[in-house]
Amino acid sequence: MNTFRFAMLAGVMTLSGFASAAQAEDIVIGLATAQTGGLAYADQPSLAGFKMAVDEINAKGGLGGKYKVTLDIKDTRTDTATTVQAAQELVAAGVKVLITPCDADPSIAAGQISQPAQIPTLTFCGTTPTITEAVGDYMFGTYPADNGQATLLADFAMQKGYKTAYVLKSPDSAYTLRLPEYFAEVFKKKGGTLVGEGSYTMGQQDFAAEVTKIKALNPQPDVIMTAAYEPDFPAFLQQLRGAGVTAPVLGSDGIDSPTTTGLGDIANGIVHTTAGFPTEGSKLAAFYDKFKAATGAAPETVYVATGYEIPYILDAAVTAAGSVDGPALRDALANLKDVEVLTGKVTYAGTNRMPIRDITLVEIEGGKRKLVLTAMPDPADVPKP
Repeated sequence: MNTFRFAMLAGVMTLSGFASAAQAEDIVIGLATAQTGGLAYADQPSLAGFKMAVDEINAKGGLGGKYKVTLDIKDTRTDTATTVQAAQELVAAGVKVLITPCDADPSIAAGQISQPAQIPTLTFCGTTPTITEAVGDYMFGTYPADNGQATLLADFAMQKGYKTAYVLKSPDSAYTLRLPEYFAEVFKKKGGTLVGEGSYTMGQQDFAAEVTKIKALNPQPDVIMTAAYEPDFPAFLQQLRGAGVTAPVLGSDGIDSPTTTGLGDIANGIVHTTAGFPTEGSKLAAFYDKFKAATGAAPETVYVATGYEIPYILDAAVTAAGSVDGPALRDALANLKDVEVLTGKVTYAGTNRMPIRDITLVEIEGGKRKLVLTAMPDPADVPKP
């Protein structure tokens, strides 16, 4: 009789275990991102924020209150071929969501692997507006797109009274090529004049030819705009200022890094785009305090926050879908509207899966960023991808 009773209890315990497992299912999110190499300055902080958000969401029951998340993280080493291999391995392992690097080219390459498998894929901060169309309906951006960033920079240039501009671009990536081209398009449309443009190879450290060309312009341009990022941007700026060229410089979100603020006096006056600024009393400022309390170090870039926002965007989509099934989750993501995140609201509804969200301009002064403005450019002014 005791044996029978023990068997009955064991059966009840086993059934309870199955019920518990059904209430809190585990899903795996795969991350093929650059934790080393040239993109690590953006992908490392993005991953740190992402992990913090996943821990919080899991503590509340998981995505949609139901799906506990585990992470499968692979370092792509800022290499497209390695990104492809990582994406192949993660897709083969059955991940439900894929996260890709802060760059268009490897994100497109990875997305073209996850697309046929119907796996929703989000890039940490790839900003080229054609990323989604190059992959398909399972690919989503999360960060302000290049054409929107360029429009806000051109608006700012016109507000400052700049009438002439010089752009520096590289054909080596869609980001470094198209963002300055978008800027030039809007700047000219609003009445500005492009007095010259230069080209560079990503990774080069000698900008003497370009600097000489700029210095020879008479009169000097009112402003210089580039989407170069490290290590190219610091080298260019140092050589530009070393040659005595004092024209103000406008940059993009790619220079939102400690390297830029650490350049000393030559960085003073640089204005660049970013996704947000921790004004006093804001959600972003509160997050910065929370992150510092948890890690012992304050965020050095907004990429920590934008990485943190992505699991909450997924949480909103899973809640709406009631599922982590690929097609259902894709549809829910594509129809999200005004999702509250740290830096404002994110909307995908009515877009090509590149989000509608505010863009911030900051100015470097004394090794620190200060807020210039936060706005959403007029859609009529934003160039078509």
